[in-house]
Amino acid sequence: MSIQIHAVVITSSDACSVGEREDESGATLVQLLTELGAEIVAKEIVNDDLEPLADRLRSYAGRPGVNLIMTTGGTGFGPRDNTPEATLRVIEREAPGLAEAMRMETLKHTPMAMISRGVCGIRSGTLIVNLPGSPKAVRESFAVIKPVLSHSVALLAGRTQHDA
Repeated sequence: MSIQIHAVVITSSDACSVGEREDESGATLVQLLTELGAEIVAKEIVNDDLEPLADRLRSYAGRPGVNLIMTTGGTGFGPRDNTPEATLRVIEREAPGLAEAMRMETLKHTPMAMISRGVCGIRSGTLIVNLPGSPKAVRESFAVIKPVLSHSVALLAGRTQHDA
């Protein structure tokens, strides 16, 4: 029941958006998705402003041929960490099990998982997943949800037949 994943990767980082720091977490995410067999439709770096990020999420979720948007960065307690709020403004339905599973599993590796506020949800048949902003956290979080990504995207595409 798998389906081709057409993914957008968005890095939310003030420092990366102005070239002060290299976007390692976004590059890591692109690599992981590519290894999974996903087509990378777009990769963007945006600053941590709430409304522009929400606008980008809306735009990509409404775009034909995009069924997965993964963000990295902006999920912590910092005053400019707005990714969860931008995502909540955009999604039509939450997918809390994904975020809960990522926090629960990554907590085994670091207590910092407790302060990740990432959310996951659905808009217009597109799954949106927030990941933390470090390459290590991206790898660990992605490993948790990797087994269900293709199935999740297939369900959103209306492929609800279950194997016997």
